[in-house]
Amino acid sequence: MRVIVIEDESRAANRIIRLLNELMPEATVVGQAESIPESLEFLRNNTVDLIISDIQLADGLSFEIYKDYVPDCPIIFTTAYDQYAIKAFETNGIDYLLKPIEKERFKKALDKLEKLKPNVDLQSLIALAGGRENKSYKSRFMIKVGEKIKSIPTEEIALFYSLDKGTFLHTRENRNYVLDQSLEQLQSLVDPDQFFRISRKYLVALDASMDIIAHSNSRLKLKIQGFDDENIIVARERVKEFKMWLDR
Repeated sequence: MRVIVIEDESRAANRIIRLLNELMPEATVVGQAESIPESLEFLRNNTVDLIISDIQLADGLSFEIYKDYVPDCPIIFTTAYDQYAIKAFETNGIDYLLKPIEKERFKKALDKLEKLKPNVDLQSLIALAGGRENKSYKSRFMIKVGEKIKSIPTEEIALFYSLDKGTFLHTRENRNYVLDQSLEQLQSLVDPDQFFRISRKYLVALDASMDIIAHSNSRLKLKIQGFDDENIIVARERVKEFKMWLDR
């Protein structure tokens, strides 16, 4: 099996290749690419049986590749942050791996290869090139406060966070309210253009009043006005995507 790995982070690319060698020794990585033009050039001039492709490259979303090139092999996408409509891939025979890639999850993706449809649904990919499906997101949250129900518009929310097995929202007026949903559920309910999951613990609003400070191990530290936690850290594997999200 001939494989191309499209990934602009050398550490992530090396891990993919290492896991591929362990789990599918008959596979051969015949190409590596770090950008959209480099990927297109290779794919147009070489035959491959499998594409393993990061979603967010330094020069844009890798979906752009498949607007100009129609692959006749399966694609396994990887992503540092599950903000895209990944479920659409599964219905079209396309799998995904959430970074950091776990060996067992990678094995399951490889095991599905024989069942995957060979052709990519370009309409789904083109729709996803904007970063999300056409869908509506929550505009407000209904919160129970004692015996009363309070409505909080999403534009008043600075961040969502988890603490002691609970989930909370913090408003710009420095109030905290408990929620029934998990952060995983919340990130699918709010607009990904406005909220970003910086770590397992925090989902922050784009226009929350914040200072961004360089932190250890190439990470970033956020200080959000009115929020007491001094350890709001952007996970290292999400720093690049967080910067791109801020710079849209």
